[in-house]
Amino acid sequence: MGSATREAIAGVRARLAGQGGGTTLATGEQLLLAGRVIGESSALLSLLADPSADQASKAGVVSELFGSKLDAEAVRILSDVAASRWSSHDDLLEAVEELGFRVLADSATDAESIEAELARFGEAVSTSDELELALGSKLGAVDAKLALVNALLKGKASAQTLAIVQQLVAQPRGRRIGELLRVAANIVADQAGKSIATVTSATPIAPAQLERLEKGLSSLYGRALSVNQQIDPALIGGLRIQVGDDVIDGSVSARINDLRLQLAG
Repeated sequence: MGSATREAIAGVRARLAGQGGGTTLATGEQLLLAGRVIGESSALLSLLADPSADQASKAGVVSELFGSKLDAEAVRILSDVAASRWSSHDDLLEAVEELGFRVLADSATDAESIEAELARFGEAVSTSDELELALGSKLGAVDAKLALVNALLKGKASAQTLAIVQQLVAQPRGRRIGELLRVAANIVADQAGKSIATVTSATPIAPAQLERLEKGLSSLYGRALSVNQQIDPALIGGLRIQVGDDVIDGSVSARINDLRLQLAG
């Protein structure tokens, strides 16, 4: 991520936060749909991401293309994105996606339910090679992927979660579905002022132990933190903990690998 993108994303996040929760589920869904439309047009994406283009002209393009299709708040957010400077075209698309996720999180009565639903869906994907291939294959038709997501989640998960997963399979931009779900869950948690710790173990962890682990990690990171547990028998024993980009690997398999490297040396 270039310096221009870091400054731009910080600015649009701050302005979104300043809206005070005035966005809706529809606003979030519309932002994600607009992001897909922009991503499918190289000419439009190039124009909106061009740092030398006049800001007023870019805002006019956004208004002309989306003004009659999106609500006023979605158009305002898109115009804000277009007026910012981005290090790459992909960074602009990523920003629209992130803002859509944050709006969806704000529109939910309980952001934790979205995190949990994304985590459960991520676990289902990680334990089924067939499902991961169906959702992540570059050869698969987008409509077929969206139909599969609807069949799996519609009526069983929140509308916010459904919209997020639809976005991830419709516009993966070369990213793996499992990683996309983890990043999306972290964005939702961050919008609620929390972080997510993904704790992987060989066998299920007792609820009391998970609660102690959550309290300890929250104290360590200095903010509210929720734990998503994943099971991976290959770890043999111990825990692997990931919070954002931080990874604490205390699993037996990791120690065995370390020993093998030492012996090989």
